[in-house]
Amino acid sequence: MFQKIITRFPPEPNGFLHIGHAKSICLNFGIAQDYQGTCNLRFDDTNPAKEEQHYVDAIKDGISWLGYAWDKECYASDYFDQLYAWAVRLINEGHAYVDSQTPEEIAAQKGTPTSPGSASPYRNQDPKEALRLFEEMKAGKHQEGSYVLRFKGDMASSNMLLRDPILYRIMHKPHHRTKEAWCIYPMYDYAHPLEDALEGITHSLCSLEFQDNRELYDWVIENTAVTTRPRQYEFARLNLSYTVLSKRRLTELVQDQHVSGWDDPRMPTLAGLRRRGLPAAALRDFASRIGVTKSDSVVEMALLEHCVRDHLNKSALRRMAVLDPLKVVIENYPEEESEELEAVNNPESDADGTRMVPFGRELWIERADFMEDPPKKFFRLAPGREVRLRYAYYLTCTEVIKDSSGNVTELRCNYDPATKGGGSPDGRKVKATLHWVSAAHAVAAEVRLYENLFTAETPGAASGDMLDDINQDSLGILNNCQLEPALGETGTGDTVQFERQGYFAADPDSTPDRPVFNRTIGLRDTWAKVQKKEG
Repeated sequence: MFQKIITRFPPEPNGFLHIGHAKSICLNFGIAQDYQGTCNLRFDDTNPAKEEQHYVDAIKDGISWLGYAWDKECYASDYFDQLYAWAVRLINEGHAYVDSQTPEEIAAQKGTPTSPGSASPYRNQDPKEALRLFEEMKAGKHQEGSYVLRFKGDMASSNMLLRDPILYRIMHKPHHRTKEAWCIYPMYDYAHPLEDALEGITHSLCSLEFQDNRELYDWVIENTAVTTRPRQYEFARLNLSYTVLSKRRLTELVQDQHVSGWDDPRMPTLAGLRRRGLPAAALRDFASRIGVTKSDSVVEMALLEHCVRDHLNKSALRRMAVLDPLKVVIENYPEEESEELEAVNNPESDADGTRMVPFGRELWIERADFMEDPPKKFFRLAPGREVRLRYAYYLTCTEVIKDSSGNVTELRCNYDPATKGGGSPDGRKVKATLHWVSAAHAVAAEVRLYENLFTAETPGAASGDMLDDINQDSLGILNNCQLEPALGETGTGDTVQFERQGYFAADPDSTPDRPVFNRTIGLRDTWAKVQKKEG
C-alpha cells in the first residue's frame, strides 16, 4: 500500500530564516509537492529565553514569500502535556532520574570521546523520589539550574549524546504561547522525535549536524511506546562564501548593531535578501542547482548572483537613472519645450511593451560618462565628440563649464534632430550610447549601494573572529540621484534594471517625495564567464 509522504520544516523561533534555511525549505516542501504529499510547518518552541512571536511571524512570512504553503501549522508547545506525560512514564519505568548536580559536574562526568563517562550519584534514584522531585519542578518549587531530568543512557557509549542526556530543565520564563503555564521545558532532542511521531511525519530531512542525534531520537521513540517512527535522512548544510550562516553569529551582528536589523540588505536572511530585491524564484533556482549531498562544501557567491541576474534579466523592467549627475544643456534645443520619446521596458520580453520618457533642453548624465581629456579607449562623451543618447538623439559636446576650483559643473552640447530614436539617416556611427534623465522631469532619490558584508571568503578563518573581516565599505549612500519619472511609481520591493548600472529594488524607507532604492546586484556575471571558460 502506498504511504503518503509527510515532511516538515521545524525551525526554532529564535531568529529570522536565512538562505541556508531556504535550501531546507525547498527540499522539504519540494519533496512533498513532487510526491503529492504534505509538509507541516512546526515551530520547535522549547526555549522561551530566546523565542518570540516576532520571529514566528517573520518565519511564516519568509516561507510564504519563497512560494510555499504548509499543510498544518504546529508547535512543540502544542504537545507539552503529552511530552510531560511520557517523561513521567520514563521515570516510573526506571528510564529517567532527577539530577541536582551543577552543569559543570554533569559535563565532567560525560567523559571524552576516547574515554567513558562516570555515573551520576543520582542515577539509581528510586522512581518515586524522582517523580516527586519532577512534579515539584513542574510546580515551580525549585530554582533554575537546581534540578534536571536525565535519562539513563549508556555512559560508555561512543556517541557522547547517549551519555545520560538531559530531557527537561527548569526555566522561570514566560513562553510566547503558553505564558506562565509551564516552568519546565523539554530539551530539543527529547521533544523533536516525539513531535515528528505525533504528526505522522514519514521523512525527517535534516542537516548532517544531526546525524549523531539519530541514535538518541530512536531511543526516545522506543521508550515512549510511540508507534510511528519517521525515517531520518541527513544532508549537507549550505555554506556560502563571503557570509556566515550561523544563527548565533547573525544574532551577534544584529544585537551589536553591525547591521541595521535582521532585514538589513547585507544580511543573508530571507528578509534581508527580499529587501535587497532578490526574487524568490531565483533562490528556488539556486537551491535546485546546488542540489542535495552529504559532502560539506562551500558554494560560491557568484553562483547565487548568476541565478539572480538570470531571473531579473528576463523579468525586471528597464529604467534610466543617473547616480552621479552632471548637467547637460542642449543649446540648439528649443527653450521651454519638451517631448515624449518611446523607450523599451524590457528587450527580453515582448509582453512588457514600451513607455514614454520625457526629453528636454536640460539633461542629467553620469559624471563618469564624460572626460575632458580622454584616453585612447574612452569612447563616451568628450569635447567635440558625438555620442548617442539612449532612445533619443546624437549629441555632441561643444563647451565645458567649470567652477573656480576647476571642477566640471556643466556641459554645453548640440543635438542632431535628424537622429531621433537613436539612429542616423546618413549612416554615420558613434561608439557609445549613454543613458540620461530629463532635468525638468527628474525625480530626486537616495540610492544605497550594497557590497558583501565580509571581505574574506570564510569570515573569521584567519583570526578566529568574523568581525575582523567585516567590510567597512559594504554600504555606500548616494543622496543626489536623478531618476526618470516612472521610477517614482515603483512599488516597495519591486526590482528594476537601471540601464547600464545594475538591478535596484525600491526600499520600504521610500516616501512619496523621496524614493529610496537598494542595489540588488550589478550587471557583470562572473559565474557565467567561469562556466563558459570551463565549457
